[in-house]
Amino acid sequence: MEKTVEQLKGFHILAKPSGPICNLDCHYCFYTEKEAFFTGKSRFRMSDELLEEFIMQYIAAQDETEIPFVWQGGEPTLMGLDFYKKVIELQKKYGNGKRITNSLQTNGTLLTEEWCQFLAKHHFLVGLSLDGPEYIHNRYRVDRGGEPTFDKVLNALRLLKKYKVAFNVLICVTKYSSKYPLEIYNFFKEEGVEFIQFIPIVERTPDMKAQKLGLRHATPPSIKQEESQQAVSSWTVESEKYGDFLIAIFEEWVRNDVGKVHVMNFEHALTSWLGLPATTCFFAETCGRAAIVEHNGDVYSCDHFMYPDYKLGNISNNTFSEMIESNKQRAFGENKKSSLPKYCQTCEVRFACNGECPKHRFLVTPDGEPGLNYLCAGYKKYFHHIHRYLKVMVQLIENGFPASEIMEVIKRPLILKK
Repeated sequence: MEKTVEQLKGFHILAKPSGPICNLDCHYCFYTEKEAFFTGKSRFRMSDELLEEFIMQYIAAQDETEIPFVWQGGEPTLMGLDFYKKVIELQKKYGNGKRITNSLQTNGTLLTEEWCQFLAKHHFLVGLSLDGPEYIHNRYRVDRGGEPTFDKVLNALRLLKKYKVAFNVLICVTKYSSKYPLEIYNFFKEEGVEFIQFIPIVERTPDMKAQKLGLRHATPPSIKQEESQQAVSSWTVESEKYGDFLIAIFEEWVRNDVGKVHVMNFEHALTSWLGLPATTCFFAETCGRAAIVEHNGDVYSCDHFMYPDYKLGNISNNTFSEMIESNKQRAFGENKKSSLPKYCQTCEVRFACNGECPKHRFLVTPDGEPGLNYLCAGYKKYFHHIHRYLKVMVQLIENGFPASEIMEVIKRPLILKK
């Protein structure tokens, strides 16, 4: 599940109870390689004692009446169903009258009828990773033996629907899959999926620091980085092709599916055009309020910055408030805004982008300034294209009409001007 920044006025913690361990070997995964940081030191399983400490601390640290827990990995279902039964017990024990919600991001291959009955009973929101039709999904999402996983994941999707489990589908967009926007979108429509989110895959080849750490992907650009290493993996989506991918799907969606299919990418953009605060850390001005807790209690600045330089402490020795409010984490969060190149600061779509994720800021601007987002060209193309549509949708909403009325407006093209 994508981390939200306005969900809590305080902070948000993404829990990884099984650490980076996964039963799949997806070629583009940036997290499973983090096993290198724990080899020989860990069982890769959050203990019952640490789980209780996490739940107790996290609930106690929040002032909000609703507290969302998000469970991720690796693959969180490797913990087994009894672990999540324990989660529910502990949340009731320490809930103190607050509303607790749970989300689980999974590859789906281990979901069974028993799992889905449990998830439905306790109102879990499930984020299911599925990249599209079989020929697209199986290209990169294989198990540890190199075998395809599409059939198992599709079965999971249908089980979730059967037991009426709330779910959305997370679709990774690679260089290969970006060629098939409508094939992917129509596949999910045919499967009756109502909530989808497209995630661009951007991974650099290992830099010297990553190689020393035993990693397959480059470490993120640092705050003091003077030079950027720009070589990317073979599966990284091309920037403009990602923009074209979103545009192709948007054109189909805006004519036929507004209000019926919820594409998070488009809803994030509409939020920006409405002048509201970003609902995802990617597009917020600053970050640093969404950290992660590993299986051993270690806390890091962000899911995408799980490296030694970004470790904030451990819940056995430090409180969440101490770590999140530390000077180190504040600097991390503010750096997203303060390090934005001048080229971006004067960009007409900055309000919708804000430089996107710092992990992707490894290009240089036309003026030679470091810190330009790899996806800049694609986002610019996409945001400029959808502007005229979103402008009308904003007018509809401000006048008390549903955004879906845009589908009727489009039938009168003289009204829809650039």
